Amino acid sequence: RPVMTLVAHLVLIFGVLLVSFPLYVTVVASTQTSEQIVQQAPMSLWPGSNLIDTYRAALFGGQTASGSYISPVAPMLKVSFICAMVIALGKISISMLSAFAFVYFRFPGRTLCFWMVFITLMLPVEVRIGPTYQVVAGLGLLNTYAGLTVPLIASATATFLFRQFFLTVPDELT
Repeated sequence: RPVMTLVAHLVLIFGVLLVSFPLYVTVVASTQTSEQIVQQAPMSLWPGSNLIDTYRAALFGGQTASGSYISPVAPMLKVSFICAMVIALGKISISMLSAFAFVYFRFPGRTLCFWMVFITLMLPVEVRIGPTYQVVAGLGLLNTYAGLTVPLIASATATFLFRQFFLTVPDELT
């Protein structure tokens, strides 16, 4: 079936080109000035000469070749990275500890506590935005890393998944 294999590969290659073409056009457009993009009826598909200037202005702020001011993206990326790392590490450690307690510690109301945590999965994020903002504002944590990360650390989903894993560990290994 070499013909069918060739046809399958050609269809896949065409699909990759079709899906990646808009991304290519976006990258090419980012290397040209606004005037170059607008003045040519079909936009040029060859990269322009403003690649370094445009990306420097986007990362660190400043004037572009067309004269418009761009806010710096690098500090925003730094804040996003720090928040993502703190949330990920905090979520894993808190969820792992709570799941470990639910599975291996015997205390009164253990099942009730787990179901109280589990039932929070039914609350959509939109319902929690207002109260979370009020708590963060009341604690004076607005515009801080703690205000961005602490409310997102608790995770019923991660607690549930770690609990399910701990339940599969044989008693001989515990």
